[in-house]
Amino acid sequence: MVSSLFELIDDPQLAGLDDPEERFTRSEVSWQQYEAVLAKLENNSHYRVTYLDGVLEIVSPSLRHEKLKKRLATLVEFYLLKKRIQHTPMGSPTVRKRLKRAGAEPDECYCIGEEKSIPDLAIEVVITSGSVDKLETYRRLEVTEVWMWKVNRLTLYRLREETPSKFMGTHGYEPIASSELLPDLNIPLLEQCVTISDQIQAIDEFEEGIG
Repeated sequence: MVSSLFELIDDPQLAGLDDPEERFTRSEVSWQQYEAVLAKLENNSHYRVTYLDGVLEIVSPSLRHEKLKKRLATLVEFYLLKKRIQHTPMGSPTVRKRLKRAGAEPDECYCIGEEKSIPDLAIEVVITSGSVDKLETYRRLEVTEVWMWKVNRLTLYRLREETPSKFMGTHGYEPIASSELLPDLNIPLLEQCVTISDQIQAIDEFEEGIG
């Protein structure tokens, strides 16, 4: 099975597709096989790998996906710097817990306050639906907030460890209108500015809006 995964990763046709949003999924993948795939991709940041209960998903993000996640990250980081909020940008690291049988590579993630091994905030840009439930994956990894960008909107989720049964449909995460990590961040303004393709204009309008 691992060899077939590697053959897919090395397939030149996949890399040559015009703006691909390709997904490859395998079930009954062991933790050792998952780690072997991660080792194979160690020097290739193009792919995103998610693992949950033996299901492995490899995504080759599209150019559209990468542009959106970069705009979103630029504005979030501008806000953090502008408001002088202590943080650590972590990019797209592999976050995994063997005992929880879960691993993910967020599009962007951050520690708010002091640096930690697990990010406080994970951001996902959703262009096409996957077969691995990201909220369940992040719950097992104990990520406090997850933001999902889909169709020009952000949906925010907050992990409720004290009352997980109230939010079983979202795996213990409560949908929230504003971030509890960044309570003063204007989410509608952020959404509006992410859709502006001109980076300078987006920053200017965002800066004016946040004051």
